[in-house]
Amino acid sequence: MKEKLKKLFAYYHPYRRLFYSDLFFAILGAAVTLIIPLIIRYITNEVVYFGPEEAKRAVLNLGLVLLGLILLEIFCNFYIAYYGHIMGAKMEADMRRDIFGHYQKLTFAFYDNQKVGHLLSRITSDLFDISELLHHGPEDLVISVIKIIGSFAILLTVNVKLALIMFAFIPVMVIFAFYYNGKMKTAFVHNREKIADINSQIEDSLAGIRVVKSFANENEEMKKFKAGNDNFVSAKKVSYKYMGIYHSGLGAMTTLVTVAVITSGVGMMLSGGVALTDLITFLLYINNFTDPVKKLVSFTEQFQNGYSGFERFLEILSIAPDIADKPGAVDLEKVKGNIEFQDVSFHYEDTSEQVLSSINLKVKAGEYIALVGPSGVGKTTLCSLIPRFYEVSAGKVCIDGTDIRDIRLESLRNHIGIVQQDVYLFAGTIMDNIRYGKPEADDEEVVRAAKRANAHEFIMSFPDGYDTDIGQRGVKLSGGQKQRLSIARVFLKNPPILIFDEATSALDNESEQVVQKSLESLAKDRTTFVIAHRLTTIRNAGKILVLTEEGIAEQGTHKELIEKKGIYESLYHMHF
Repeated sequence: MKEKLKKLFAYYHPYRRLFYSDLFFAILGAAVTLIIPLIIRYITNEVVYFGPEEAKRAVLNLGLVLLGLILLEIFCNFYIAYYGHIMGAKMEADMRRDIFGHYQKLTFAFYDNQKVGHLLSRITSDLFDISELLHHGPEDLVISVIKIIGSFAILLTVNVKLALIMFAFIPVMVIFAFYYNGKMKTAFVHNREKIADINSQIEDSLAGIRVVKSFANENEEMKKFKAGNDNFVSAKKVSYKYMGIYHSGLGAMTTLVTVAVITSGVGMMLSGGVALTDLITFLLYINNFTDPVKKLVSFTEQFQNGYSGFERFLEILSIAPDIADKPGAVDLEKVKGNIEFQDVSFHYEDTSEQVLSSINLKVKAGEYIALVGPSGVGKTTLCSLIPRFYEVSAGKVCIDGTDIRDIRLESLRNHIGIVQQDVYLFAGTIMDNIRYGKPEADDEEVVRAAKRANAHEFIMSFPDGYDTDIGQRGVKLSGGQKQRLSIARVFLKNPPILIFDEATSALDNESEQVVQKSLESLAKDRTTFVIAHRLTTIRNAGKILVLTEEGIAEQGTHKELIEKKGIYESLYHMHF
């Protein structure tokens, strides 16, 4: 826990001046609330017995002092509320930067086992709880301690018996508050899990809204949502029951303290044990010690919520990327594009079943390699090993004789262009999406890339041309148009190694021909891997590899494999 708290406090460091000033004004504000009842006691105890003129002068002066103290208290409260929250927001932003940056480093293997909604809750609600703790926690603690100790010390000087009666309620209030606060904490943790589930379900439903509508399954989605929503409401009911008991109980105890002070005080007054002015002083101080108890308990709640959120935050940060640059990793320079698989095997982390086993393959620079075979034999996985989206379980992959594990990831991936079947376009303009291939490219380079991808013509048919907003995931474009934008993106990147992962399998014949022409243009003089289901698109490949569950079963040109009358020949005739 010590190490975790050290990491938590490290986020204060850049804003330590703001933090210290926030604490200073919190202490000052608490001191003011303790001083005001003392001035009122002085007026009722002393000033009322002065001569008329002297009393008037004293009341006027003390009234101005009280006004000044109230203005000072207003300023202190404003400073705490405004600048304290700004400090909290900045620290939250720093944490969000850290966790988002870490998300960027984590590999496909991590995301294969995660729900986006749960990851979002770590970067939103969890971080909000942490920032509330970092901002409110220290000031609430300081204010509470000052008010409780200060009011107790002051009231002891006024009347010891009444002070002890008043403070006898504190242990009862604390025990009650802690018990029900613990119940609330458990319920709120349950709430957070339920809202994360709802977030995941909503994200899933909205991302697949076209599928939902195509099957007319809106009612099914509503049923799924209703189930999650009802679970959330049930969890909320439990937490609100404990919250109701907690707040009503503390409110009742505060009133009980007032009643006890009045009844005890009046009894003491009748026997001459306490003056009326002293009883008024006690009544003025009641809030000064009941409020801190509530604050202390809310601090424990904040601490529990914030600290559990911080533990979840550290949990993500502690997940080391299973693929990272090794010490001394080098940059790729003057890449030719020779690729070699040396006895490569691969299986996913959560299973021992081999996806690829003892693959040996040499690909010369500029060669056009096609991968064919049934689904599930590892064609995409084989290609995903080249940019190190997954790490080989055994063997090694080399580019120009260098093991890819000895190359910096950024450098490695900068030299590989990937065109996938499922094109992901970001919300924004066509220009922005093409420029994603090379963020520093100027408009002229973007247009040139679009022309080479046979995309310029359809782009210019839109009223806004390259400034056309394409909507979320490019929903305003056809499949062929989206694919050509993804090809333009790779043209702009201009890498020496290409991977086409079933890039035309989802297109109609006309779009396929246009896209195929763009792909062939892009592949010229580059080492190219093509994963294809439509065998017409790979007839001109320099080498075709036929993958089965046993590995590479056949390899050769289209003509050689047809003449061999093996697996490829039967696959080919199946298509025609």
